[in-house]
Amino acid sequence: MARWALWLCTLMFMTGVVRADETLTPPAQINLASDQWLEYTNADGTGLGWDLLRKVFEPAGVSLRFRIVPYTRSVGLVQRGEADAWVGSYQDETKALYPRWNYDTDHIYALGRATAPHPTRETVGTYRLAWVRGYDYQKYLPNVLHFNEVQRRGSILAMLEHDRADYYIDSLNEINFILKGAPDASAYHITSLVDLPMYLGFADNPRGRALRKLYDQRMGELVASGQLREIFLRWKQPYPFESGKPPAGP
Repeated sequence: MARWALWLCTLMFMTGVVRADETLTPPAQINLASDQWLEYTNADGTGLGWDLLRKVFEPAGVSLRFRIVPYTRSVGLVQRGEADAWVGSYQDETKALYPRWNYDTDHIYALGRATAPHPTRETVGTYRLAWVRGYDYQKYLPNVLHFNEVQRRGSILAMLEHDRADYYIDSLNEINFILKGAPDASAYHITSLVDLPMYLGFADNPRGRALRKLYDQRMGELVASGQLREIFLRWKQPYPFESGKPPAGP
């Protein structure tokens, strides 16, 4: 009898926690952490990413506050409860609360010298690769054997030129910015590898749960109404929600 009473108390407690989380009112402000991606999450608050997230939260009465920090630090801030969510996560990348809806899609490319072969998603893992520390592309590309993580993108062209890496892996936008600084962009080529949905990674606490619920609700409304299309058009980027549905999963 005592065991039944204990089980009943535990069940009631757990149900109460779930209901409390479900009815929790979102805070008036969301604290975001993000790396700086040019024309996406600029330090001055401009960019496609910031425009999207303002459209999600501000009409619902939640203002955006953000910190620009290196990607690995943005993840750490959220996991320590010092920020509500970080920008640019891939689904189930690490410990966090993930929503159903992505807010964009990352188009991942390989940058190599013009004399190098064009890799495919299936073959790129056999080469010497480089990417920014914390991006963990080895999780999303098959059979990766050799990779080097760099702190900054400024050294990438030199790495390729001096044969310290065969390919650099990054989003198409970032690779295009790198090539703008090349003395001769025709000395390099780029190859599409994979498209990865991008998410906010929310803190695993009551604030994070309330904000995640609001985010999913708002994204569903915005995709259904087509209101996000204009933002992608303004920034001359492909619209990632043609299906009208969230990604199926990893």
